[in-house]
Amino acid sequence: MKTMTLLSACTKGGRATVAKINAAGALKQRLISFGLMKGAEIMMLECGLTKSTFEIKIGSVNIALRREEAELIEVTNVH
Repeated sequence: MKTMTLLSACTKGGRATVAKINAAGALKQRLISFGLMKGAEIMMLECGLTKSTFEIKIGSVNIALRREEAELIEVTNVH
């Protein structure tokens, strides 16, 4: 069984695989449009000093997320 954690718990330079997105409606559609979906490999590029914002890379796309959004994304294979 794979251990899941929240994207907001990842550290700078860390890599992970998206396991589940706990968002709905427009937010979920926006995340999917950026390629953030189950099975996607992500890399944590930056996180603010207070961990209120996160910059992640999915493929060749960089996106910024608020803490509230990052806490809706469960990831596995964190390293």
